[in-house]
Amino acid sequence: MASDAYDLAIIGGGVNGCGIARDAAGRGLRVLLCERDDLAGGTSSASTKLIHGGLRYLEYGEFRLVREALAEREVLWRAAPHIVRPLRFVLPYRSDMRPWWLLRLGLLVYDRIGGRKLLPASTSLDLRRDAAGLPLVPGIRHGFEYSDCTVDDARLVVLNARDAAARSARIFSRTRVVAAKRSESLWRLTLKTEKDATQHDATARVLVNAAGPWVDDVGATLGVTGTGPSLRLIRGSHIIVPRLYDHDRAYVLQQDDGRIVFVIPYEGEFCLVGTTEVDHADKTAKPRISDEETDYLCRAVSAYFRTSLQRKHMIASFSGIRPLNDDGSEDPKAATRDYRLELAAPEGEAPLLTVYGGKITTYRRLAEHALEKLATYFPKLGPPWTANAALPGGDFAICDIESHILALMDSFPFLDRPWAHRLFHAYGTEAARVLGQAERAEDLGRNFGATLTEAEVRYLIAEEWATTADDILWRRSKLGLRLASAQIEALKTYLAADTSPPHTDASFSAAKR
Repeated sequence: MASDAYDLAIIGGGVNGCGIARDAAGRGLRVLLCERDDLAGGTSSASTKLIHGGLRYLEYGEFRLVREALAEREVLWRAAPHIVRPLRFVLPYRSDMRPWWLLRLGLLVYDRIGGRKLLPASTSLDLRRDAAGLPLVPGIRHGFEYSDCTVDDARLVVLNARDAAARSARIFSRTRVVAAKRSESLWRLTLKTEKDATQHDATARVLVNAAGPWVDDVGATLGVTGTGPSLRLIRGSHIIVPRLYDHDRAYVLQQDDGRIVFVIPYEGEFCLVGTTEVDHADKTAKPRISDEETDYLCRAVSAYFRTSLQRKHMIASFSGIRPLNDDGSEDPKAATRDYRLELAAPEGEAPLLTVYGGKITTYRRLAEHALEKLATYFPKLGPPWTANAALPGGDFAICDIESHILALMDSFPFLDRPWAHRLFHAYGTEAARVLGQAERAEDLGRNFGATLTEAEVRYLIAEEWATTADDILWRRSKLGLRLASAQIEALKTYLAADTSPPHTDASFSAAKR
C-alpha cells in the first residue's frame, strides 16, 4: 500500500493539536492530524470556558504567561466573535481573604500588561448599591469588577480543525497512530480507524505529539518518548446548576484554601460553577467529579450567595484532566499553567516535537512557537498569519452580532429569536449553510428537540466530524442540557441508522492525494 506523504503529522485533536494544524496548513505545509476519539473529546472540552489572563497566576510570578494570555483575549475575540464573548467578573471582597490593596494592585497590573484596547478596565464596586450585590449574603459590601472573555471551548477546537481542513490539512478523528518509526529522515506512520479497523500508511517529515494528558503514553507506546518534563495530572471538575441571579456578570469567589471558584452565566438559564483542582492518578478511566468535589463547589457558592447550593440542584457535571508541567509544587493550585515545547532531533533523523502543558487561552501562540521551533526543517515556511485571521463564521465586526442575527431571521422567517440566536452564536456567518434552502421549518427535517433539526445534524456530520450523540449534544452544542432522555435516545437511533457519508476527511479513501 502506498503511503500518503506529509510535511507535518500531529497526534492529538485538542486545541493545541488543531491550532498547530491550522497554523501550519496556512503556511503552506502538508498536514495530517489524527485524534483517537472525537475532536476536543478530552481536556479541551472540559475547561471553565474562559479566555483569560489568569488573575491568580500573578501570585505565583507567572508574568510571562499572564501577559501572553491577556494579549490573546482580544485577538481571539476578533477572530471568533460568535463563540468568544466579553464578560465582566465580580470579585467580592472579604476581609479574611486577600487584602484589599493586593487585589487592587493585581487588577491594575492585569489592566496594563496585556495591551488591552477594547475590553473595559477594572473598577471598584459598592455591592450595597450595585445589582451584583443582590444575590450575595449580607455583609459583603464591597468588591471589584474586571474584564475577561468566555468561549465555547469545544467549538473553538472544531473551528480550528475546519480552517486547517479548508487549507488542505487532513483531519482524521477516531483514528489512532498505532506505529511510528523513524526511517530515512522520515516518520513512517500506520493509522487505524476506530469504525472498521482499516489501516493506512503515511509518512511525515516531522511528528508532533500533542496528546495532552496522554502525551507520555503516546510516546511510550510508539517508542518516541520525548525529553521533556514530568507531567502532573490535575482533575478539574465543574457543575451546572439553575441560574442563580438575573444579571449577565460572572463571579470570582475566593476560598479559604487560597483557590478561587467561578460562577458564570451559562447557556441562558444555567450557571457554570468551577473548578476544582485535585491530583488525578488514573488517566485510563474517564474523569468524573467526586462527591467531595461536588460538596466543595456547593460550599464555595453557599458561602457567598443567599441561595444555599446543594447536590440536588446539580443538573450536570463534567471533569477534565489538565496536563501541567510538574514543577514540584506541593499544592495543585500552585502548579504552573505555562507550556513547554521539547524538540528531539537526533542528527540525520526525523524530528519529534512534544507539547507539554498549555491552556485554551494561549493555544494560538503555542502554535506559533511550535512553528518557530520547526522552521529550520521547512525553509519555505510562510510567515505567522493567525493573529489577524478570522476563524470560520467569525468574519464580521464584533459590534455587528445583533444585525447579523436580524438578517438571519429575515432570510429565514420561520426562525424565532432564540433559535436564530443559538445558530448564530454557534456558526456565525455560516449559519445560513446549516439551514440551506429551507423555506419552512419542516424543510429542515426531523426536529429532535430544542431546535436541533435533522438538517443541522447532517451538517455536523458532513462538516464537523460529528458521529455520536455526545459529539452533537455536548461538544458541537450544549443541547444535552435541554433534551429529554427520550429525545436523546431518538437522536442515537437516528445516528445508528444513518448511512450518509461522513466528513470527507473521516475516511482514508477520501484522503488520497
